[in-house]
Amino acid sequence: MKFGIFDHLDRRDVPLHRYYAERLDLVELYDRLGFYAFHVAEHHSTPLGMAPSPSVFLSSVAQRTTRLKFGPLVYTLPLYHPLRVAEEICMLDHLSKGRLQVGVGRGISPIEVGFYGVDPAKSQALYLESYAVVMKALTSDVLNHEGEYFNFRNVPIELRPLQDPHPPIWYGVGNAEGADWCVANDVNAVVNGSLGRVREITDRFRSQWEATGRSDEQMPLIGTSRHVVVAANDALALSIAERAYSRWYTSFMHLWTRHGTAPQFAPFPASFQEAQRQGLAVAGSATTVREILAEQIEQAGVSYLLSRFAFGDLTLAESTASVERFAAEVMPALSAEALVS
Repeated sequence: MKFGIFDHLDRRDVPLHRYYAERLDLVELYDRLGFYAFHVAEHHSTPLGMAPSPSVFLSSVAQRTTRLKFGPLVYTLPLYHPLRVAEEICMLDHLSKGRLQVGVGRGISPIEVGFYGVDPAKSQALYLESYAVVMKALTSDVLNHEGEYFNFRNVPIELRPLQDPHPPIWYGVGNAEGADWCVANDVNAVVNGSLGRVREITDRFRSQWEATGRSDEQMPLIGTSRHVVVAANDALALSIAERAYSRWYTSFMHLWTRHGTAPQFAPFPASFQEAQRQGLAVAGSATTVREILAEQIEQAGVSYLLSRFAFGDLTLAESTASVERFAAEVMPALSAEALVS
């Protein structure tokens, strides 16, 4: 069982330079306390994402950490020229001495890709071809490709990633069929949603993996994320979480509300209490959080838990206290339980 971080980098009411500085302070803390990886979202023209260029923010992460793996979850590939993103991947992998993790996807918001002139109806096809080009560029000395959207002939590749043949790939799985693609391509999966939905996909993933004949030790990670607040007692944690989640939810829904629609694949409820009831969030003392997450990990069948410790209007002090309690009193116990089971 591994423990990582997922971060939207959603807006807070502080100057942006201070916001970035405080987030990097948190990332240093994740590094010191032994978290596995830090994953940052990519969003555009919305308060949900203050790191619309993940590579820029992650270049700072590379310099402020020594052990923590990190990467985008995900690069919204339809918004990139694939040759450019391949070069950025190589740079970040070397800057971090081989700690980069690369998430890929078409982008969950058709509104956001539309701002960049991308037809949402074509984004999946564009994503698939862009991904194919990126993988060729990461593993070839000369790039050749003929497709619907991109054509390359004898393009010299001067940058190669440090990790051979390329950094680990991550994908956000929205349905059981997505698990098949992850297995076929040896890709780590992150699944969000109700525990039942997550379990359906993790079962599918393991079934397909077993069919390949490869060992459990070789299997990619299968993760899910949770908003997490750990405080001195349940009442205090819930009070903090309700306040911060309300602000996060406003940012999450900002573009959807503005355009009179709703997200199809990420149905978060409006209240923290309902999110906790659905298994999408947890707040409480270390004991409470540990007990809830132990049960959820078993029910969901995941091997990786991504916590969201910084969201909404949580202050640096609140997030820091939550992270420190989680690392000291929750993470070791859950790791031990995973080893026993």
